[in-house]
Amino acid sequence: MSDIILQNLLSPVVLFFVLGVFAAVFKSDLKYPAALSETLSIYLLIAIGLKGGIELSHYSLETVIGPILGALFLGMIIPILTLIGLRFLKLDMKNAIGLAATYGSISIVTYGAAISFLEKAGTSYETFMNAIVVLMESPAIFVSLLLLSVLKDKQNVLNLSHRNVGIVHKALPFDAEVIRESLFGKSVLLLLGSLIIGLVLGERAVPTVEPLFMDLYSSVLILFLLGMGLSAGERISEVKKHGIKLIAFGMIAPLIFGTLGVTVGYFAGLSLGGMTLMGVLAGSASYIAAPAALKTSVPEANPSIYLGLSLGVTFPFNLIIGIPIYYEIAKFFQ
Repeated sequence: MSDIILQNLLSPVVLFFVLGVFAAVFKSDLKYPAALSETLSIYLLIAIGLKGGIELSHYSLETVIGPILGALFLGMIIPILTLIGLRFLKLDMKNAIGLAATYGSISIVTYGAAISFLEKAGTSYETFMNAIVVLMESPAIFVSLLLLSVLKDKQNVLNLSHRNVGIVHKALPFDAEVIRESLFGKSVLLLLGSLIIGLVLGERAVPTVEPLFMDLYSSVLILFLLGMGLSAGERISEVKKHGIKLIAFGMIAPLIFGTLGVTVGYFAGLSLGGMTLMGVLAGSASYIAAPAALKTSVPEANPSIYLGLSLGVTFPFNLIIGIPIYYEIAKFFQ
């Protein structure tokens, strides 16, 4: 186990992430232009979507239906488990909902780092897992907003008379802007759109997309993780403000959800690599799609909590320690 963790720590993607954190902590003048970060993010989303669509075109529905159902199950159950755990920790409802959406959704960059880890370990995986990424991006957001509406409804029923029931309906968070952001926000749109393009074109797309979106993927991921390290390092102080309980949650929750993901992957019939990736997806936390939706639907939730934990605690935890642990758990199931 220690050898696997050490191997991961010495990989280029992790070391460049650590370099970014180091630069931020020691107030280096190293900065990432916003346009560069946006460009690298768009590249990774298109690359993963395209590869997922191309590979998905090789499989029958019968082959992928189990992992698809498993992914949807994880997208629905993790927000519920997160909300229960955070309410037990006495976190207020709005911030608990914010973290439920964040931890129920996924980190596309953590997934990319896990692929690099598997390739370095010489472990194969079902390439249609790139398509599973798309399926796990949005369900948790909707489930979390549904939970919020149910809790609001219950509270309003207790506080309002029957003749004022219309106020309850106005409190529901499902407005057109929330739905638009959840379905057509940048990450979901690029992932789903690229997936469909890759699925329709299949192998015909490979000669065109391979030089940029496949051959250069690992190198671009290194550049992106350097920038992510800068962002994570800048949020360390924000995380400290919210106490040891939430920091502990940011490290314990990924292990619980990651183990659940590996287990679901096992029952879905995935290989060692596939189980590992399902665990990584379940154990990761979103800092793109979910925060964008939360900004509109739950403005009372504190971004320094859900972004601080996902980016400042869970992301580096998974990148350095979590991925090797999920890999070892998956090996146990073999």
